[in-house]
Amino acid sequence: MTDPSEMPFVGLAPFLRVSIAGGDLRELAQALLAKTDEEPDNANLWMNLATAFFSIGERELGLSMQAQALQIQRSYRLPAARQPARFRLLMLMAAGDLAENTPLDCLLEDSDVELLLYYATVEAPLPLSLPEHDAVLVAISETRDSRPILEALVPLLSHWEKPVINAPQYIPNIERRTASALLSQIPGLLIPPTVPLSRGALEAIAEGAATLADSFDDGCFPIILRPLGSHAGRDLAKIDDAAGIAAYLATVADSDFYLAPFIDYRGPDGLFRKYRVALIAGRPFACHMAISSHWMIHYVNAGMYEDAAKRAEERAFMEHFDGFAGRHAAALEAIYRRSGLDYVCVDCAETPSGELLIFEIDHAMVVHAMDTEALFPYKQVHMLKVKQAFEDFLYSLGAPSK
Repeated sequence: MTDPSEMPFVGLAPFLRVSIAGGDLRELAQALLAKTDEEPDNANLWMNLATAFFSIGERELGLSMQAQALQIQRSYRLPAARQPARFRLLMLMAAGDLAENTPLDCLLEDSDVELLLYYATVEAPLPLSLPEHDAVLVAISETRDSRPILEALVPLLSHWEKPVINAPQYIPNIERRTASALLSQIPGLLIPPTVPLSRGALEAIAEGAATLADSFDDGCFPIILRPLGSHAGRDLAKIDDAAGIAAYLATVADSDFYLAPFIDYRGPDGLFRKYRVALIAGRPFACHMAISSHWMIHYVNAGMYEDAAKRAEERAFMEHFDGFAGRHAAALEAIYRRSGLDYVCVDCAETPSGELLIFEIDHAMVVHAMDTEALFPYKQVHMLKVKQAFEDFLYSLGAPSK
């Protein structure tokens, strides 16, 4: 990575690459932090520092450093790796952690696409001085804090002279409760009903004053609980009984939660398999497959780096993805059509009966081609398909920059 004294704004990709390679992000964060005394007004430095701290799990520190950067400036530029840039994409962002915005720079490493990032607010949803751009992408995820920004953008972008990717009126479709309703009753697709419950409502269930059936049809244990706004498995838990709810609430301080029934998606061998699929203008692409003995799967802790047999199965999945996509073509097409999003990722599984089980749809999931070829020699060719498809989608929108 570039020496901190010379570092421009670099986005997420370099930090993710260091992390995947096993590098010391804490040392890098400390090196950046040491520079702030010398360059207190360097917005790029503060924003890079925020990303570094987000990457090591120091969310609150990251937010404070990001706020410092945004006090100085709200626009940031990631030049195309290959010059001259063929396409300039204006990305509308919101302040927040790594789950708040589409991490497109991770997908578009080594491309000829220039990314122009603007951190929007309700008061200033668009930059006062618009940069030259070929399209706008609304990168903002759906959260309680971002909803007013998305609402402010709807009328502004409804007749924009340039193409708009992931129009703001469709972003709320990824919200878990909305998505569960939007994608219900699609043949071949299973998405658990998701309901929001207050802490008080959960306490009533734990104490026996209410039942799960009061919250959703056929309500029974086990269930899945997570705080509203939770991403990447934060405080996500499988609960087997009312006592489990009480124990969960004793350790999680949030006031509002999502509740959903637990769907057992183990295969015949007792292992769980989770797939990440990107939909680009409706076309599905394999991003990864993770295999674990635990129901809550994250690629980084599923043992994919340690287990050659798991990697061999992932390789087979990616090489024969057409079969998977064909089996679930109607379900994937319905997700694209009903979500209204030009670019969206799907975390999913296959049930024992062959349905496509949806865990989450979101445009802010990380998609990258950074895994080492020594361990994952099969990945580059497939991830390049995703990258090329997204670039081709951009180029198809109109006359790109010369």
